[in-house]
Parts: sequence; structure tokens; C-alpha cells
Amino acid sequence: MLFSDHPRTHYRNAPAHEVICQLRFPSILTINTVEPADFQEAIRAEFPQYARRQEVPPAVPGTQAQPVANYHFLSEDGRWKLNLTKDFIALSTLRYPGWEEFARQLDKPLASFIRIYHPSFFQRVGLRYVNIVSRSRLGLEDADWADLFAPAYTGALREEDVREDAFTLCSCDLQVKLDSSCQAKIHAGPGRIKNNAPGATQDPEVKFIFDMDLSMGGNVPCTLAAGALETLHAHSTRLFEGAITDQLRTAMDPE
Repeated sequence: MLFSDHPRTHYRNAPAHEVICQLRFPSILTINTVEPADFQEAIRAEFPQYARRQEVPPAVPGTQAQPVANYHFLSEDGRWKLNLTKDFIALSTLRYPGWEEFARQLDKPLASFIRIYHPSFFQRVGLRYVNIVSRSRLGLEDADWADLFAPAYTGALREEDVREDAFTLCSCDLQVKLDSSCQAKIHAGPGRIKNNAPGATQDPEVKFIFDMDLSMGGNVPCTLAAGALETLHAHSTRLFEGAITDQLRTAMDPE
């Protein structure tokens, strides 16, 4: 089962590692050439920290890629990051508090962006959940991944003639239409999380990554952006609940 009608539940031990919302729009060149002072002033109370980075996108064959200004705005405690470029605005967090607070954090920056820059529409509205499940954190050291995730994501791990730890790679990648305008790309499977910081100690535990990248395409009017995100969030709930088993639900401590 890919989708579930299980009631939306808030888990005290939710596995959300990173949540990202990105809205792409037709390029606004002034964002790339003029620092967004008016935008910063509108959101500075919530995002007081600022940095500007020049990034070079991958070049199209036969052309030379031009640097793109990526403006970073961080909350005082560093929990929230807002990015603005000539092509998109994005909000992300590594400490997801739940959908309602995430949506509230986006409301003012998105409204300010629309008021100041007047985008014609949004070409893509995206919502991504990177979930990482640790068995040791949940007290599930003796459980197999096949006990915790649905067969759609653990097919080969369910075979009785091969032990789970015999697999060096066992993941699946899906792309599925959710309705007439929405789709999801899903990556799921066990793996180790690498820490790329210089000299960092690596975590030896094998965790299960369940990465959902949901999007709505077409020309979404600015006035419907919030509704589009609500639609994507509703789809994400059905996908996540369809992916997990009752054993994992219990271990995540539903409220």
C-alpha cells in the first residue's frame, strides 16, 4: 500500500530530519543584481542573520554558466533558513516542529516576497520531507526494516534466504502522480548517513531514509500558493502513513 487513510498523527519521536519548501518563479533579474534590502527589512525581525553567496550553476553545453546570487536569511536561533535567488524562494529547517508552525514561518516571507517582487506566477511549488529512522533511537534494535516499513519499500529485504545485513545496497526510487497536477519522487531504503565535516566522526548505524519530494507544476497563481502547499502536505501525510507499519507508529510515540 502506497497511500493510507490513517488519521494524521503528530509523533513525539517523528523522524523528519529536514523539511524544505521551494517555490520557483520566472526569473526576476533584479534579484540577482540588486541586494534585496526591502525584502530583508520586511522579514528582519524573524530572520535577522544575513549572508550573500555567489553560486555557479551547471553549465548548459555550449554556454558559459553565469553566477547566481543566493541570499541567505537565518532566524536568530539558526533553526530556520530562508533562501532567495532570481528563480526561487525556499524555507528549510533541520528541526521540524510540525506543519502548522512551518506554514506560519513561511507566511510572512512569502507574502512580503509577492508584495515586493510581483512574480507572475509560480512554475513549481515543492515540499520535501527527508525522514531518517534510527532503530536505536526508537528502541527497535531487534526489529527488521521489513517490520517497520511497507513491502513497497522493503521488497528484497523480506526474502527469507538473505539476511538483512547481507545487502550492501537495497533502495527503491519511485515517481508517482498524486492527482492531475501533483507528483512525488520518493527514495527509500537503508543506508549510513555521512558527515562531510572535516575530521568528523562517522555514525556506523544503518538508518532508513524515506525521502519524499512532492511538487505541483503548471502556472500556479500567487494567490493559490498557500493552498497548493496545503494540498502537497495532505498528500505527504497519506504517503508517509502508507509507508510505515503499526510497530513503527507505536515506537514513534503518537500523541
